[in-house]
Amino acid sequence: MAGKDTTKKLTQTQEALKNEIIGKINRHFGKVLEEATPQMVYAACALTVRDKIMEKWAKSHREVKKEGSKKLYYLSFEFLMGRLLCTNVLNLMQTADYEEVLEDLGYSLSDIAELENDAGLGNGGLGRLAACFIDSLTTLDLPAYGCTIRYEYGLFRQKIVDGFQTELPDTWLEHGNAWEVARPEEAVKVSFGGDVNTYWENGKMKVSYSNERTVLAVPYDVPLCGYDSKIINKLRLWGAQSASDFNMHAFNSGDYSRAIEEKELASVISKVLYPEDNHTEGKELRLKQQYFLVSATLQWILKEFESRNGADWSKLPDKIVIHINDTHPTMAIPEMMRILMDEKGLDWDDAWNIVTHVFAYTNHTVMSEALEKWPQDMFRRVVPRLYMILEEMNRRLMERVEAFYPGDKGKHDYMAILSNNQVSMANTCLASVFAVNGVSKLHTDILKQDIFRDYYMMDKDRFHAITNGITFRRWIANCNPALTKLIDDTIGKGWLKDADKLQKLAKFANDATFQKKYDAIKRANKEMVADYILEHNKVKINPDSIFDIQCKRLHEYKRQMMNVLHIIVEYNRILTDAEYAKNYYPKTYIFGAKAAPGYKRAKTIIKLINSVGDMINNDARINDKIKVIFIENYGVSIAEKLVTAADVSEQISTAGKEASGTGNMKFMLNGAVTIGTMDGANVEMYEQVGEDNIYIFGLRADEVDARLRIMGNDEVKNIYATNAYLRGALEQLINGSIVKSNTNIFMDLYNTLLFGDYGYADTYMVLRDFEDYMRTQEQISKDYQDRKTWIAKQIMNTAMAGFFSSDRTIKEYNDKIWRLTPIK
Repeated sequence: MAGKDTTKKLTQTQEALKNEIIGKINRHFGKVLEEATPQMVYAACALTVRDKIMEKWAKSHREVKKEGSKKLYYLSFEFLMGRLLCTNVLNLMQTADYEEVLEDLGYSLSDIAELENDAGLGNGGLGRLAACFIDSLTTLDLPAYGCTIRYEYGLFRQKIVDGFQTELPDTWLEHGNAWEVARPEEAVKVSFGGDVNTYWENGKMKVSYSNERTVLAVPYDVPLCGYDSKIINKLRLWGAQSASDFNMHAFNSGDYSRAIEEKELASVISKVLYPEDNHTEGKELRLKQQYFLVSATLQWILKEFESRNGADWSKLPDKIVIHINDTHPTMAIPEMMRILMDEKGLDWDDAWNIVTHVFAYTNHTVMSEALEKWPQDMFRRVVPRLYMILEEMNRRLMERVEAFYPGDKGKHDYMAILSNNQVSMANTCLASVFAVNGVSKLHTDILKQDIFRDYYMMDKDRFHAITNGITFRRWIANCNPALTKLIDDTIGKGWLKDADKLQKLAKFANDATFQKKYDAIKRANKEMVADYILEHNKVKINPDSIFDIQCKRLHEYKRQMMNVLHIIVEYNRILTDAEYAKNYYPKTYIFGAKAAPGYKRAKTIIKLINSVGDMINNDARINDKIKVIFIENYGVSIAEKLVTAADVSEQISTAGKEASGTGNMKFMLNGAVTIGTMDGANVEMYEQVGEDNIYIFGLRADEVDARLRIMGNDEVKNIYATNAYLRGALEQLINGSIVKSNTNIFMDLYNTLLFGDYGYADTYMVLRDFEDYMRTQEQISKDYQDRKTWIAKQIMNTAMAGFFSSDRTIKEYNDKIWRLTPIK
């Protein structure tokens, strides 16, 4: 509890807010303020904010309905929202009021906000992007709804035990969710499996179902306010419940397993994000989750449309647009065909004409293994009617492909929806949507020239390049208020809605007074992170060291492996080279990452990072010149701390593998200098800040591709033979010097780098890029010590980050794809 400042007097508005908060504590918890716990104070604050949003929401809903504007439905398997209290207060333009009132009550807004659990609705960049988008859509007064599943336990809560990742349930709903509104009256039924029966009536094919399994999809709405916006949008979360408490008919007829089957299905379908799919049961559950989301959402969308526009379905493309964020919600396409044909009575051609003018699709990967495919037998078993529709979609698609690529069986197989006993979700999108986009210029070029080239050649006008963005309200105004104030005081406040105005900071990059203030803020943020690490990791770090941070999902192509090998090299050189040790500038390497539970190699890399940290952090010989920290359970709220404190942002993915990235933008906005490859949005970052303010190294995408096309490991053998530093680090993986007496624990990492999984070594170019990476890191250490020049680089990164505002991204989506009209 903070000490109360009795010298300040609250305004009339603030006194009213104070009374509201105290009133919530009285009425909701039966407590007076003096007896309230901090958690009760948080809940009371959230309820007062929610009251303001709900009042605004009612008016907004009326206006949207009155204007009859076109709406966007953004379907995403993830929405990584983070904590909402401070964001909502900021967007309502009331941050100062809440800070003053809570201080008067003996608390601080930042401490109270820490009591809110991060919503377990996402995992990484895909979900965080969706969250930024819905914020910008609302800020720009564009009517839009986000749609996803209300995961009871999210992905998982990461716990590091003996250096290994273990997965625990993420009980983010243990105290309830102050922001959601249950809508049980709008629940819909979603059915799986069973038998599809077809018959003809009055010249039309009719469909009936039997023996299907049914669950109830119950919606929960989270109202979302934008920054100083006129409207309130919402995030609709679907939770699964049993459609009936108990199937008494099945039980009485002796079908005991059927009697409880539906209840069991309902109990698991909205439990966790991405259930492990390395076994049939998990894979089938994922498929059911995807159908659950899209069926519930489509039923709601079409019911809303029909209630306002009648049954003139030809108007549907004028009133709605549905955006598929990655391939997870792809079944929305055949599901809309099913509803329009089977329930609304449209024939195929009319339904297809509507569907192909309603759906748009964003691709987020160029890695073929990440493009979803499902076994045909499983798909047919889980959603038999949708499989029938896909069969007809595929038949008609193959007619189009044959007309464009006559006799080319290879293209038929590659472009088919159904091929080689698999259902391709990407091809389902490409065969159906009116717009396809990549998320950076490089990514889109790869889609057009390589992975989707055959579709691109058939219809070039559908393809768009729209670079990702982040919402500045959360990623600087909310998490870095001191820097936000400095910018406000220097160039004015308009930049939070017009991010291009940040460029005005460029002329202050070499201003001594501004540099001093900017650097002091960075130093204070580093002290805050140092305190966090001391509390959680029990390791003391030096705030004056270079904070080199790599925080993102753990995957081989993101190359945390290259980073940790380089740390081992630096450690070895400090121990063996006195001159190197003397000139070495202290560094703190910070990692944060979750690995998918079934991704064994990624989990081994986490163990390696932690083991290297134990080895280095406890070695007195290096005199604390290097510290290695792994942040447990990395998520949005931890990211908000780290991005403000980073000196160096590691964006070192294998060129051509990262579609865009958004972490790179968050670090850039807060003044971190990037070390990275020409990959994803790094390309545009380089264009924005210029080569003097970013550190680019390594192979380019075309050079990576050329090497992947040539079998043989001579290049890797030569690197191993000629780079003694790297060779020494690799040998330490298997000689027991990192984890004493265990020479096998990192053998897989050693083997995949030097020999490869299928005879091709170093698939992600860790060894091939290593020497250039090492040389670039040495240059960074040298440049960092020229403080005026380095601070100027940091300021230039903040100044030129405006292009990466999600407001700009959303404007591009709207101009090129959605064509929504702002609510007036």
